[in-house]
Amino acid sequence: MSSKPSQADISKAYDLIKPHIRKTPLFSVSGAPFGLKQPVDLKLELLQKSGSFKARGAFYNLLSREVPSSGVAAASGGNHGAAVAHAAHSLGIPAKIFVPEISSPAKINKIKHAGAQVVVKGDRYADALGLCEAYQASSGAIGLHAYDGFHTICGQGTLGQELEEQWGGDLPDTLLVAVGGGGMISGLASWFGRRIKIVGVEPQKACALHQAMAASRPVDVDVAGVAADSLGAKRIGETGFEILQPVLDEVITIPDDAITKAQTTLWQDYHLASEAGGAAAFAALQSGAYKAKENEKVAIILCGSNVELQKLASLTESH
Repeated sequence: MSSKPSQADISKAYDLIKPHIRKTPLFSVSGAPFGLKQPVDLKLELLQKSGSFKARGAFYNLLSREVPSSGVAAASGGNHGAAVAHAAHSLGIPAKIFVPEISSPAKINKIKHAGAQVVVKGDRYADALGLCEAYQASSGAIGLHAYDGFHTICGQGTLGQELEEQWGGDLPDTLLVAVGGGGMISGLASWFGRRIKIVGVEPQKACALHQAMAASRPVDVDVAGVAADSLGAKRIGETGFEILQPVLDEVITIPDDAITKAQTTLWQDYHLASEAGGAAAFAALQSGAYKAKENEKVAIILCGSNVELQKLASLTESH
Protein backbone atom coordinates (compact mmCIF):
# COMPACT_ATOMS: atom_id res chain seq x y z
CA MET A 1 0.00 0.00 0.00
CA SER A 2 1.39 3.36 -1.04
CA SER A 3 1.63 6.04 1.63
CA LYS A 4 0.07 8.39 -0.96
CA PRO A 5 -3.68 7.79 -1.18
CA SER A 6 -5.37 7.24 -4.53
CA GLN A 7 -8.92 8.24 -5.42
CA ALA A 8 -9.88 4.59 -4.93
CA ASP A 9 -8.40 4.64 -1.39
CA ILE A 10 -10.40 7.78 -0.58
CA SER A 11 -13.63 6.36 -2.00
CA LYS A 12 -13.15 3.25 0.13
CA ALA A 13 -12.73 5.47 3.19
CA TYR A 14 -15.82 7.51 2.32
CA ASP A 15 -17.99 4.40 1.99
CA LEU A 16 -16.84 3.24 5.43
CA ILE A 17 -17.24 6.51 7.35
CA LYS A 18 -20.36 7.85 5.63
CA PRO A 19 -22.78 6.43 8.25
CA HIS A 20 -20.76 8.07 11.05
CA ILE A 21 -20.15 11.62 9.77
CA ARG A 22 -22.23 14.54 8.51
CA LYS A 23 -22.46 15.49 4.86
CA THR A 24 -21.82 19.17 5.50
CA PRO A 25 -23.57 21.86 3.44
CA LEU A 26 -22.17 23.84 0.54
CA PHE A 27 -23.22 27.47 0.99
CA SER A 28 -22.96 29.91 -1.94
CA VAL A 29 -22.56 33.61 -1.13
CA SER A 30 -22.23 36.67 -3.33
CA GLY A 31 -18.77 37.29 -4.69
CA ALA A 32 -19.41 41.05 -4.83
CA PRO A 33 -17.79 41.86 -1.43
CA PHE A 34 -14.60 40.26 -2.79
CA GLY A 35 -14.73 41.99 -6.18
CA LEU A 36 -15.91 38.85 -7.96
CA LYS A 37 -18.73 38.34 -10.48
CA GLN A 38 -19.10 34.67 -9.59
CA PRO A 39 -20.59 33.47 -6.28
CA VAL A 40 -18.16 32.06 -3.70
CA ASP A 41 -18.82 28.56 -2.37
CA LEU A 42 -18.26 28.03 1.35
CA LYS A 43 -17.95 24.40 2.41
CA LEU A 44 -19.35 24.40 5.95
CA GLU A 45 -17.12 21.69 7.36
CA LEU A 46 -17.19 23.62 10.65
CA LEU A 47 -20.60 21.91 11.12
CA GLN A 48 -18.95 18.48 11.07
CA LYS A 49 -19.27 16.23 14.12
CA SER A 50 -16.84 17.32 16.88
CA GLY A 51 -16.66 20.75 15.22
CA SER A 52 -14.07 20.16 12.50
CA PHE A 53 -13.12 18.13 9.42
CA LYS A 54 -10.91 15.93 11.59
CA ALA A 55 -13.81 13.60 12.44
CA ARG A 56 -13.35 12.12 8.97
CA GLY A 57 -9.80 10.92 9.58
CA ALA A 58 -10.55 9.83 13.13
CA PHE A 59 -13.43 7.58 12.11
CA TYR A 60 -11.53 6.07 9.21
CA ASN A 61 -8.56 5.20 11.42
CA LEU A 62 -10.71 3.51 14.05
CA LEU A 63 -12.96 1.68 11.57
CA SER A 64 -10.18 0.36 9.35
CA ARG A 65 -7.40 -0.53 11.81
CA GLU A 66 -7.17 -3.19 14.49
CA VAL A 67 -7.63 -1.49 17.87
CA PRO A 68 -6.31 -3.25 21.02
CA SER A 69 -8.17 -3.34 24.35
CA SER A 70 -5.96 -0.46 25.56
CA GLY A 71 -7.64 1.67 22.90
CA VAL A 72 -6.30 4.71 21.12
CA ALA A 73 -4.05 7.61 22.09
CA ALA A 74 -3.65 10.87 20.23
CA ALA A 75 -1.82 14.17 20.56
CA SER A 76 -3.66 17.26 19.47
CA GLY A 77 -3.88 21.03 19.55
CA GLY A 78 -7.55 20.38 20.26
CA ASN A 79 -9.59 19.58 17.14
CA HIS A 80 -7.94 16.24 16.39
CA GLY A 81 -8.33 15.24 20.03
CA ALA A 82 -12.01 16.19 20.01
CA ALA A 83 -12.50 14.18 16.83
CA VAL A 84 -10.71 11.09 18.15
CA ALA A 85 -12.57 11.34 21.46
CA HIS A 86 -15.92 11.59 19.64
CA ALA A 87 -15.16 8.74 17.22
CA ALA A 88 -13.80 6.49 19.98
CA HIS A 89 -16.84 7.12 22.19
CA SER A 90 -19.20 6.41 19.27
CA LEU A 91 -17.44 3.09 18.61
CA GLY A 92 -16.97 2.08 22.26
CA ILE A 93 -13.17 2.42 22.26
CA PRO A 94 -11.11 3.80 25.20
CA ALA A 95 -9.25 7.00 24.32
CA LYS A 96 -6.52 9.07 25.95
CA ILE A 97 -5.81 12.50 24.47
CA PHE A 98 -2.68 14.61 25.07
CA VAL A 99 -3.04 18.35 24.46
CA PRO A 100 -0.65 21.28 24.98
CA GLU A 101 -1.42 24.07 27.43
CA ILE A 102 -2.20 26.51 24.57
CA SER A 103 -5.30 24.49 23.63
CA SER A 104 -8.54 26.42 24.01
CA PRO A 105 -10.85 25.59 26.93
CA ALA A 106 -13.65 24.95 24.39
CA LYS A 107 -11.62 22.19 22.76
CA ILE A 108 -10.46 20.63 26.02
CA ASN A 109 -14.04 20.60 27.34
CA LYS A 110 -15.25 19.00 24.12
CA ILE A 111 -12.70 16.18 24.53
CA LYS A 112 -13.72 15.62 28.15
CA HIS A 113 -17.42 15.72 27.25
CA ALA A 114 -16.85 12.92 24.74
CA GLY A 115 -15.60 10.70 27.56
CA ALA A 116 -11.89 10.58 26.79
CA GLN A 117 -9.14 10.92 29.37
CA VAL A 118 -7.30 14.20 28.80
CA VAL A 119 -3.70 15.07 29.68
CA VAL A 120 -2.98 18.82 29.39
CA LYS A 121 0.79 19.25 29.44
CA GLY A 122 3.56 20.95 27.44
CA ASP A 123 3.90 24.29 25.71
CA ARG A 124 3.21 23.22 22.12
CA TYR A 125 1.80 20.36 20.04
CA ALA A 126 5.25 18.76 19.69
CA ASP A 127 5.44 18.41 23.50
CA ALA A 128 2.04 16.71 23.65
CA LEU A 129 3.09 14.39 20.81
CA GLY A 130 6.19 13.26 22.71
CA LEU A 131 4.12 12.42 25.79
CA CYS A 132 1.59 10.60 23.65
CA GLU A 133 4.22 8.48 21.94
CA ALA A 134 5.70 7.48 25.31
CA TYR A 135 2.23 6.43 26.52
CA GLN A 136 1.62 4.38 23.37
CA ALA A 137 4.91 2.54 23.86
CA SER A 138 4.09 1.67 27.46
CA SER A 139 0.38 0.86 27.07
CA GLY A 140 0.10 -0.72 23.65
CA ALA A 141 -2.57 1.78 22.61
CA ILE A 142 -2.56 2.54 18.90
CA GLY A 143 -1.49 5.97 17.80
CA LEU A 144 -3.60 8.14 15.59
CA HIS A 145 -1.55 10.90 14.00
CA ALA A 146 -3.27 14.26 13.59
CA TYR A 147 -2.19 14.73 9.96
CA ASP A 148 0.67 12.55 8.70
CA GLY A 149 -0.81 9.04 8.49
CA PHE A 150 -2.17 7.21 5.45
CA HIS A 151 -5.56 6.55 7.07
CA THR A 152 -5.81 10.12 8.34
CA ILE A 153 -5.09 11.62 4.90
CA CYS A 154 -7.55 9.21 3.24
CA GLY A 155 -10.24 10.24 5.73
CA GLN A 156 -9.65 13.94 5.18
CA GLY A 157 -9.63 13.32 1.43
CA THR A 158 -13.27 12.24 1.62
CA LEU A 159 -14.00 15.96 1.87
CA GLY A 160 -12.88 16.20 -1.76
CA GLN A 161 -15.14 13.40 -2.96
CA GLU A 162 -18.09 14.90 -1.07
CA LEU A 163 -17.43 18.33 -2.59
CA GLU A 164 -17.22 16.94 -6.11
CA GLU A 165 -20.53 15.15 -5.66
CA GLN A 166 -22.11 18.38 -4.38
CA TRP A 167 -20.71 20.36 -7.32
CA GLY A 168 -22.12 17.77 -9.72
CA GLY A 169 -18.98 17.83 -11.82
CA ASP A 170 -19.01 21.65 -12.21
CA LEU A 171 -15.75 22.22 -10.36
CA PRO A 172 -14.57 25.66 -9.22
CA ASP A 173 -11.39 27.20 -10.56
CA THR A 174 -9.77 27.55 -7.13
CA LEU A 175 -10.07 25.99 -3.69
CA LEU A 176 -8.65 27.88 -0.69
CA VAL A 177 -7.61 25.59 2.17
CA ALA A 178 -6.18 26.38 5.62
CA VAL A 179 -3.01 24.46 6.45
CA GLY A 180 -1.65 23.27 9.79
CA GLY A 181 0.13 19.93 9.55
CA GLY A 182 -1.15 19.31 6.02
CA GLY A 183 -3.61 16.43 6.47
CA MET A 184 -6.66 18.14 4.96
CA ILE A 185 -4.92 19.83 2.04
CA SER A 186 -2.96 16.69 1.12
CA GLY A 187 -6.20 14.66 1.23
CA LEU A 188 -7.88 17.20 -1.06
CA ALA A 189 -4.85 17.22 -3.38
CA SER A 190 -4.94 13.41 -3.48
CA TRP A 191 -8.55 13.57 -4.67
CA PHE A 192 -8.42 16.50 -7.10
CA GLY A 193 -4.83 16.33 -8.34
CA ARG A 194 -4.37 19.26 -10.74
CA ARG A 195 -8.01 19.36 -11.90
CA ILE A 196 -8.53 22.53 -9.84
CA LYS A 197 -6.12 25.09 -8.40
CA ILE A 198 -5.55 24.36 -4.71
CA VAL A 199 -4.12 27.21 -2.65
CA GLY A 200 -2.79 26.65 0.86
CA VAL A 201 -3.35 29.38 3.45
CA GLU A 202 -1.27 29.69 6.63
CA PRO A 203 -0.87 32.27 9.40
CA GLN A 204 2.38 34.19 9.11
CA LYS A 205 3.25 33.03 12.64
CA ALA A 206 2.67 29.33 11.87
CA CYS A 207 3.72 28.58 8.30
CA ALA A 208 5.25 25.10 8.15
CA LEU A 209 4.17 24.41 4.56
CA HIS A 210 5.34 27.77 3.22
CA GLN A 211 8.78 27.21 4.76
CA ALA A 212 8.90 23.62 3.52
CA MET A 213 8.10 24.65 -0.06
CA ALA A 214 10.83 27.28 0.11
CA ALA A 215 13.35 24.73 1.41
CA SER A 216 12.08 21.87 -0.83
CA ARG A 217 11.73 19.71 2.28
CA PRO A 218 9.89 19.75 5.63
CA VAL A 219 11.66 21.95 8.18
CA ASP A 220 10.94 22.94 11.79
CA VAL A 221 9.32 26.35 12.27
CA ASP A 222 8.45 28.52 15.24
CA VAL A 223 4.75 28.56 16.09
CA ALA A 224 2.72 31.40 17.59
CA GLY A 225 -0.34 33.52 16.89
CA VAL A 226 -4.13 33.38 17.09
CA ALA A 227 -4.45 30.07 15.22
CA ALA A 228 -1.59 28.22 16.91
CA ASP A 229 -3.94 25.77 18.64
CA SER A 230 -5.30 24.48 15.31
CA LEU A 231 -2.79 25.41 12.59
CA GLY A 232 0.32 25.36 14.77
CA ALA A 233 2.22 22.33 13.47
CA LYS A 234 5.94 22.70 14.04
CA ARG A 235 6.69 20.77 10.85
CA ILE A 236 4.60 19.84 7.82
CA GLY A 237 3.88 16.12 7.51
CA GLU A 238 6.39 14.13 5.44
CA THR A 239 3.68 12.24 3.52
CA GLY A 240 1.65 15.40 3.04
CA PHE A 241 4.66 17.25 1.64
CA GLU A 242 5.41 14.38 -0.75
CA ILE A 243 1.82 14.66 -2.04
CA LEU A 244 1.72 18.46 -2.19
CA GLN A 245 5.10 19.44 -3.63
CA PRO A 246 4.34 18.38 -7.23
CA VAL A 247 0.71 19.60 -7.38
CA LEU A 248 0.24 22.57 -5.07
CA ASP A 249 -0.23 25.85 -6.93
CA GLU A 250 0.40 28.40 -4.20
CA VAL A 251 0.87 28.88 -0.45
CA ILE A 252 -0.21 32.21 1.04
CA THR A 253 0.61 33.51 4.52
CA ILE A 254 -1.66 36.01 6.26
CA PRO A 255 -1.36 38.16 9.41
CA ASP A 256 -3.33 37.41 12.56
CA ASP A 257 -5.42 40.56 12.17
CA ALA A 258 -6.77 39.33 8.82
CA ILE A 259 -7.83 36.08 10.50
CA THR A 260 -9.68 37.75 13.35
CA LYS A 261 -11.39 40.12 10.89
CA ALA A 262 -12.50 37.08 8.92
CA GLN A 263 -13.94 35.49 12.07
CA THR A 264 -15.88 38.70 12.69
CA THR A 265 -17.23 38.85 9.13
CA LEU A 266 -18.28 35.20 9.17
CA TRP A 267 -20.21 35.85 12.39
CA GLN A 268 -21.73 39.22 11.53
CA ASP A 269 -22.56 38.64 7.87
CA TYR A 270 -23.25 34.90 7.68
CA HIS A 271 -23.98 33.90 11.31
CA LEU A 272 -21.16 31.34 11.27
CA ALA A 273 -19.09 30.85 14.42
CA SER A 274 -15.59 29.99 13.27
CA GLU A 275 -12.39 29.47 15.21
CA ALA A 276 -9.30 31.27 13.98
CA GLY A 277 -7.91 28.33 12.03
CA GLY A 278 -11.31 27.69 10.49
CA ALA A 279 -11.48 31.25 9.17
CA ALA A 280 -7.96 31.44 7.73
CA ALA A 281 -8.83 30.43 4.16
CA PHE A 282 -11.72 32.92 4.10
CA ALA A 283 -9.31 35.58 5.39
CA ALA A 284 -7.05 35.07 2.38
CA LEU A 285 -9.83 36.11 0.01
CA GLN A 286 -11.34 38.83 2.19
CA SER A 287 -8.01 40.53 2.89
CA GLY A 288 -6.83 40.41 -0.72
CA ALA A 289 -3.87 38.17 0.15
CA TYR A 290 -5.33 35.89 -2.52
CA LYS A 291 -6.14 38.02 -5.56
CA ALA A 292 -8.83 36.27 -7.56
CA LYS A 293 -9.65 37.22 -11.15
CA GLU A 294 -12.99 38.91 -11.73
CA ASN A 295 -14.66 35.84 -13.30
CA GLU A 296 -12.82 33.24 -11.20
CA LYS A 297 -15.00 30.71 -9.37
CA VAL A 298 -13.56 30.38 -5.85
CA ALA A 299 -14.45 27.87 -3.14
CA ILE A 300 -13.33 28.01 0.48
CA ILE A 301 -13.19 25.34 3.19
CA LEU A 302 -14.43 26.63 6.57
CA CYS A 303 -12.93 23.86 8.63
CA GLY A 304 -13.47 24.45 12.37
CA SER A 305 -16.00 25.94 14.79
CA ASN A 306 -14.49 25.20 18.20
CA VAL A 307 -14.39 28.75 19.51
CA GLU A 308 -15.63 30.25 22.78
CA LEU A 309 -18.60 32.51 22.06
CA GLN A 310 -17.29 35.07 24.55
CA LYS A 311 -14.07 35.27 22.54
CA LEU A 312 -16.05 35.71 19.33
CA ALA A 313 -18.12 38.47 20.93
CA SER A 314 -14.99 40.35 22.03
CA LEU A 315 -13.50 40.04 18.53
CA THR A 316 -16.68 41.46 17.02
CA GLU A 317 -16.55 44.42 19.40
CA SER A 318 -12.88 45.11 18.66
CA HIS A 319 -13.45 45.10 14.88
